[in-house]
Amino acid sequence: MERYDLVVIGSGPAGEKGAAQAAYFGKRVALIERAPWVGGAGVNTGTIPSKTLRETALYFSGLRQRGLYGVDYSIKRNLTVQDFMFRELEVVRSLREVVTQNIARHRIDLIHGEATFEDPHTIRVVRSDGGEELPLHGDVILIATGSVPARSREIPFDDPRVYDSDEILNMHRIPRRLGIIGAGVIGCEYTTIFAALGVRVTLIDGRDRLLSFLDAEISERLRLQMQFLKVDVRLPEGVQRVKPEKRAVRIDLKSGESLRVDGVLFAAGRSGNTRGLGLERIGIRVGERGHVAVNEAYQTTVPHVYAAGDVIGFPALAATSMEQARVAMVHAFDLKYKTRVAPIFPLAMYTIPEIAMVGETEESCREKGIDYCVGRAHYRQNARGQIIGDLAGEIKLVFRMADKTLIGVHVIGESASELVHVGLMVMELGGTIDVFINTVFNYPTLGDAYKYAAYDGLGNLQRHREAAQQR
Repeated sequence: MERYDLVVIGSGPAGEKGAAQAAYFGKRVALIERAPWVGGAGVNTGTIPSKTLRETALYFSGLRQRGLYGVDYSIKRNLTVQDFMFRELEVVRSLREVVTQNIARHRIDLIHGEATFEDPHTIRVVRSDGGEELPLHGDVILIATGSVPARSREIPFDDPRVYDSDEILNMHRIPRRLGIIGAGVIGCEYTTIFAALGVRVTLIDGRDRLLSFLDAEISERLRLQMQFLKVDVRLPEGVQRVKPEKRAVRIDLKSGESLRVDGVLFAAGRSGNTRGLGLERIGIRVGERGHVAVNEAYQTTVPHVYAAGDVIGFPALAATSMEQARVAMVHAFDLKYKTRVAPIFPLAMYTIPEIAMVGETEESCREKGIDYCVGRAHYRQNARGQIIGDLAGEIKLVFRMADKTLIGVHVIGESASELVHVGLMVMELGGTIDVFINTVFNYPTLGDAYKYAAYDGLGNLQRHREAAQQR
């Protein structure tokens, strides 16, 4: 039996970074991956592919140029799936190579096969190449198996026109009409990607607003932008049945209406990828959605077995997954290096337009009884916004009324996922909106909008104080 300081199951963002963290400090590490390639869902089916497809959709549609030149945009004639997927395939191939090189550089033993717990310290691997089963001993074990699309038994996935969020990348043709069930992050991203290409998209969800964790103002702006892309947004609306027909797929809605589409994407969340691991053999229970429970150090109920990434549930982001695994390995081997994941972290939605946020929303402030004020700056009043033709973007700051401490940042528009980091760093350091007032920003830049959002906030704060004095 091969003996390792650490055995990692899964080579996605959590698995790769956890393995590299331990190996960097001299630990002998084995990394098990059942797929023929490394990178997990982050590289192969989720984060990177969908974001690359977004850029492809923007390119083919000419949507970015519409604001510059006033030209109409529509799907290019004779656009094939191969055209649409070419860039995505190239990016995925390149990033798989990056992960492979990182594994090799850290001298991690990469083993392709199916892993199952035999006992708390022994992992048995059924090798993908058909070789003999391989037992591995791990002093420490990290479960980083990620997640899989949640599937409803009522959805006919056996029909080739019905997809989950992984299968949508393998479609044979681009549909003229697409129904998307589920307005979570994945559903909203794919809605805008296909709509940008001129596909007639109907988005269906039982909730009364898009992405309820967003600030309500930003959520409404996203809905309006979807309507600009001619998306038929059905909220709140439930699905009674999905029935394949010869020439279409029929979606019967709970309201009594029926829709006929050429394809259906079911995007109603993801579940922890724990089936077949044999966790019950070592006393680790999983939740209803297959998620593994962990403590603040990412230990399971078996102290030397850790778990990180999508397999433990919220927030299920590639960025946080990497940090969780690093913290777990620092704790496991007492490395005195990185002891926690930052308590505030940004979220980004790669819809069209892009959205990013960190911290409190107006709604969460009201729920928590925080006296707050907001400041806004619009891209249409920003020189760079005018230059790039994005006139619908906005930066919104949420700050405490008493001392102007920044507690929330919300961005919608071009480069939102990048811009949010400016506000994140101010929040991390406990700064106020005066930081933006006192900072010199390059001109013309979208970052300069932070300064004017802060000025707007100061004006709003002054009006609040004057109104309070009059009362």
